[in-house]
Amino acid sequence: MNRSPRSRSTASVALTAGALAALLGFTGCAAEPPSKPTASPTTAPTADPPAEEGPEPLGPRQSTTGLAAPWSIAYVENSALVSERDSGKLLELTADGASREITTISDVVHGGEGGLLGIAVSPAAEGTQPEYLYAYSTSGTGNRVQRFPLTGEPGALAIGEPTAILEGLPSATSHNGGRIAFGPDGMLYVTVGDASQPWLSQDLDSLAGKILRLTPDGGVPDDNPFDGSPVFTYGHRNPQGIAWAPDGKMYSSEFGQDTWDELNVITAGSNYGWPEVEGIAGDSRYVDPVQQWAPAEASPSGIAITNDTIYIANLRGQRVRTVPLSDLTASSDHFVEEYGRIRDVTVAPDGTLWLLSNNTDGRVEPRDGDDRFIDSGLVK
Repeated sequence: MNRSPRSRSTASVALTAGALAALLGFTGCAAEPPSKPTASPTTAPTADPPAEEGPEPLGPRQSTTGLAAPWSIAYVENSALVSERDSGKLLELTADGASREITTISDVVHGGEGGLLGIAVSPAAEGTQPEYLYAYSTSGTGNRVQRFPLTGEPGALAIGEPTAILEGLPSATSHNGGRIAFGPDGMLYVTVGDASQPWLSQDLDSLAGKILRLTPDGGVPDDNPFDGSPVFTYGHRNPQGIAWAPDGKMYSSEFGQDTWDELNVITAGSNYGWPEVEGIAGDSRYVDPVQQWAPAEASPSGIAITNDTIYIANLRGQRVRTVPLSDLTASSDHFVEEYGRIRDVTVAPDGTLWLLSNNTDGRVEPRDGDDRFIDSGLVK
């Protein structure tokens, strides 16, 4: 999320209703300092606990507090798996709000924005448990994606020994990307930042500044846009959110530099312009974002789509922003400064929308109980 002071060419455009009325000043963020120590996870109820006969897969949940720089969420039935960036810990949060450590991922190197980042579980038929957990993390030799056998039952989940399916991705103290998710086509999509080397985003021989598309075992799909390459799209700075609409269309959130953060529609083989342009440029060589926001009110990270609405977690902007699929130029804001920095937003198996705060990584003063995994109440 660190923003270099070097400015880029942009086009001046009027923002639509719900976006910013005027630009706010911005001074680049410094590299992230180490996380502040936090208390052991505790719980605080936000909903009635499950019935005594046992947890329901689609039943109510309680929020979890006391997390330390959490980054990503994945679900196994009604258990939420959460990655902690700085500690490298993988946690299981059960429906009653309890938290237990599954493991600490080995050889994770935290520095600035690096560490244990995105997680995802393999696609599974309804009523069956995913076979694998996938994790994006920083090691001593760069960023990587590993696959772990997923065993045990919800409430007592475990993982086996890892297999690296992608290694040596460019890493730095900032702009590591790190979001991973399975698309409706069953392929694994991976966002990779420019690792503070902007020129690499336009280099198709580099995986920096790209969104990648892989088979579940790390291979290159035959129908990728560039023959023999995992690159799906390029010209990105630091994309940290990916999600798919019901019609299969893919969306991504992206950190800009000094001027514009972005929401993009992702299409195979497209060039999104960084570092040649930032935001809406009107240059036919590049794909413009469908919305842009000043970084002071955005810094978008994870996104989710449900009920024909895109939900976007914002860090510096300290809010959840919604964009209706029926009008990609409209937006509205929720929870402004209520929960602090929001790292991820996710749809639980019961269809509710949950938030992951990010106030314990040294950027802001933590609030009582931070960090939190909490029911947003926006979707029932």
